[in-house]
Amino acid sequence: MQYFLGVDAGGTKTEFVMGDESREVARVRAGTIKRMKADAATAEANLQTALGELRAQTGIAAGAIARCCIGTAGETVPLVVNWLREAFARHVGGELVIVGDVEIALDSAFFGKRGVLVLAGTGSNTAGRAATGAIVTAGGWGPALADQGSGHFLGLEALRRGFLAIDQQRGTRVLDLARDFWKLDSLSELIEFANANPAPEFSRLAPLVVAAAEEGDAVAKEVAEQGGADLAMLAGLVIERIRGLEAGSGAMFEVPAVAIAGSILERAAPVRDALAAELRKRYLGIAMMAEPADPPAGALWRARQQTRPAVVSS
Repeated sequence: MQYFLGVDAGGTKTEFVMGDESREVARVRAGTIKRMKADAATAEANLQTALGELRAQTGIAAGAIARCCIGTAGETVPLVVNWLREAFARHVGGELVIVGDVEIALDSAFFGKRGVLVLAGTGSNTAGRAATGAIVTAGGWGPALADQGSGHFLGLEALRRGFLAIDQQRGTRVLDLARDFWKLDSLSELIEFANANPAPEFSRLAPLVVAAAEEGDAVAKEVAEQGGADLAMLAGLVIERIRGLEAGSGAMFEVPAVAIAGSILERAAPVRDALAAELRKRYLGIAMMAEPADPPAGALWRARQQTRPAVVSS
């Protein structure tokens, strides 16, 4: 019997799922192993902890793994990829496949079939698979360049709009919430803290922003709705690229179903609702899958496959 390992390496946590050819046998969660978010010693310790827990649950050593698939944001960043390759070579047997986090989420929702996946957690990304099998993506360029609708976006944009609200003489709670969260005594301290180098983790403010939006804070609502609309824009880009890839088939184009993944879209109703509303305006009758995708399961599914689909760059 062969054993496979799927890994969802996120910015704040890592999920591992082990399975054989047909079933899942164990899952564990550990801290991040992403080198952009943790130093090498911390990432190594988190990896060893997870592999130890898997062995304790199953009796299967990591060296017996036939193939491992890791899904992570930053899969093209040398710091991320090189460390993963070196660390997993030391501890995990078999072939290693590294793909984007949005790709394993896409696999978990559609298992190699046609569809679109919108992911928003600490960061964000979108991907879709055409009937040809090709995968197309949009977004996912990192917090400074993209990450629309992500936790990072919600936290940072809430601060930006909160300070703009001062100039506009509008009321909002978002600055007070941020100040309380970071235990800062004044707006001056908040300004200094937010502009520090290295920057604070703005994504940690996301739950506060979402709660304020749900409670009716106008600025927080605008931020959440903008995040959802931006994600819908990216999903629309992916859908139209799929339309282009399928144009030569002769069949009438059917808008692919859309699935969601990531902590923001799973838990933040104002962002999720804005995403769905914007997509339904543009694509009447579009199917939005009710259950969130399960990225670790997608990584396990991909680990079981012999080949990886072609990815068409953005």
